[in-house]
This record gives sequence, structure tokens and C-alpha cells, in this order.
Amino acid sequence: MSVIEVNGLCKSFGALEVLRNVDLTVQEGETLAIIGGSGCGKSVFLRSLELLEKPTAGRILIDGEEITARGAPIDRIRRKMGMVYQNFNLFSHMDVMDNLCLAPVRLLGMPRADAKKRAMELLEQVSLSSKAYAMPDVLSGGQKQRIAIARCLMMNPRVMLFDEPTSALDPTMVGEVLATIRQLAKQGMTMLIVTHEMAFARDVSDRVLFFAEKGIYEQGTPAEVFDNPKGKLTQAFIRRLKTFSFNIDNRAFDLMRMQGGVIQFCEKYGVDGAVSRRLQLMLEELNLALLSGCYPDGGDISIDLEVEYGAATGETRIRCRSGGRAYSPFEDERLPESAELGVTILRRVAKRIDYRCEGGINEFEIVL
Repeated sequence: MSVIEVNGLCKSFGALEVLRNVDLTVQEGETLAIIGGSGCGKSVFLRSLELLEKPTAGRILIDGEEITARGAPIDRIRRKMGMVYQNFNLFSHMDVMDNLCLAPVRLLGMPRADAKKRAMELLEQVSLSSKAYAMPDVLSGGQKQRIAIARCLMMNPRVMLFDEPTSALDPTMVGEVLATIRQLAKQGMTMLIVTHEMAFARDVSDRVLFFAEKGIYEQGTPAEVFDNPKGKLTQAFIRRLKTFSFNIDNRAFDLMRMQGGVIQFCEKYGVDGAVSRRLQLMLEELNLALLSGCYPDGGDISIDLEVEYGAATGETRIRCRSGGRAYSPFEDERLPESAELGVTILRRVAKRIDYRCEGGINEFEIVL
């Protein structure tokens, strides 16, 4: 059953067109992560669902009711959605309990005693029952955001909308908010999450929407979007590549220079120390295998190495191009003794190893 249907949604601010003919259907219990660069329309799209931004054209149905229809009961339909903003928006003059109880008592007519009971249940769910009567100014950013989530849940929404829920938080507080959202996903809450936390988006979502060029440029499962993006803009955004390159043109290449470059690269981009050490060992052993396998009789040597770290996905890739004879140490059962260790390690730790030989060039891609 669909909870949200969007047909031909357009939004312009004067001459500036932000969204053009966006179509989307969200099924009950589905979690969608919305990613993309700054200014691509992610937040405008989310706000348009509640008519906080009035669409220029198009239809939006929430749980079967068209919120964009002329004369639609907008406030009632909005109550089916809970919106969590970047900056919490708690009422600073009210304690936590009053922040949670205000809307259900005034808008739903819920008895105060029932509202307090429900509030305590939700505070326990977000591990903040001890803060029930605290004022917002004594709470951390992460605690405020968890309270904001609980406040939305007080209205029993059909869908939760999150607009960069961790962007205003100190990095030490991000995890507690993401853990709360993960818990909601496990409970089957329908959610749309605008986020810049790529690892979280990959982990929690059923579907990922990449926004670019005034709409949904590409969408698919997390594996499809993060591991095998089709569009060029998606590829560029997902990878946000950071690379280290090294060329080998003789057998007596400067190993220490290559290893030092790997160390510097890993330190610069925060790659884990264990991964750094593993990379150094694997590159050394791979080069030895290629030198002996691709160039057994000498000749001009050309091996190009590239280490790529994807900040968005946390993956590390080794790409290698070598001339010489067609040869892959991963497909040769008769490896020279000097290459056995490195190839064994690579086979064991790699998520994927691809090899091809075209036009006299051996090409390898190893995903760690």
C-alpha cells in the first residue's frame, strides 16, 4: 500500500527552477534515503510534501488524500507526517514533557494523563526517560534531536520526514540520533531521510534517491546506487574520490617511496591504520607478482597503480594497469614463491577482484 504518491511535482522560486516533474511512490514501511549535493532540491522536495513549500505544479497524495487539491484539509493531512528538522525546534520555555504533550492535547484532544503516559513510553524508547522534566537548554544536541523525534511520534504519524537530522550535531552525538532512526526502521515506520551520512543511508534504507538536475536523477537499492551507479553524476557524487597514484618503470623501483606515499595518503584521508598496513603489503606483493609474471623476459616495464578511497562508502579500491604479456596472478595456479603470500592475502581480504586483458594491457580492480 502506498503512503505517499507524487506526480509531476514542480517547484520554482521566481525564475529559479528547483524541481521539475518529480514522480515518486513510497510504500508503507519503506525507508528512503535522499542524497545529493547542496542546492539540488532535497530539502525543498521534503518540505513540499507538507506544503511548507507550495509546489508550482503537480499532485501529492498522503495516505490516499491529495494535500495539493483545492480546498483540501491541509492541517489534518499534515498530521499524518512528522517532520524532524536540522535544528530541533523545541520550545525553549517548556520542559520536555510539555514539549511532547502540547500537540496531541491541543490538536488531537488527547487527555493530558494519556499524553503523559504516551510521552514516557516514547522517552523510554529513545532512552531519555530521565529527562522528562528537564528544560531544553540543559540537553545536548543529540538529546534534543531525540526529543524532537519523540515529539513527532506523539502524533502517531503515518510517515516520518527527516531533513538532515544530524547536520547540526557534534560528531560525537551523531550516532545516538542515527541509532534512534535505525530503531524506527526496524519497527516498520515509513521514512524519508535527507542525509549526508552515506554509510548510514546505505545501512538503513530500502531505496536510495539521488537528486540532481532538478529531480530524482537515479534511484535503486543501496547496493545498486552505491556499488554500481549508472549515471555519471551519481558516480561522481557517490565516490567523491580521493586517490593515490604510482608508476613503476623498472625492476629496481623505489619501494620506500611507494609505501611512504600510501602512508601519507591514508593519514590525510583518515583511512584506518590496519587498512594502511594491509595496502602497503598487498601493493608490494602485487607488484612483485606482475613484474615476474608480465615481464618474465625483461623489456620495457610499465605498471600504473592507483589507490582510491571513497569517502561516501568507506571502500578502498586498488586499480592496476600493466603492459607485458597477458597475465593474472589470481588465475595462475603456478605462482612464483615470491608472489604466493601477497596473492593469498589479496584473495582473502578482497570483496571483489576483476581482471581483463585488452589491447595488450592487463587491468585489475580490487575492492577491499
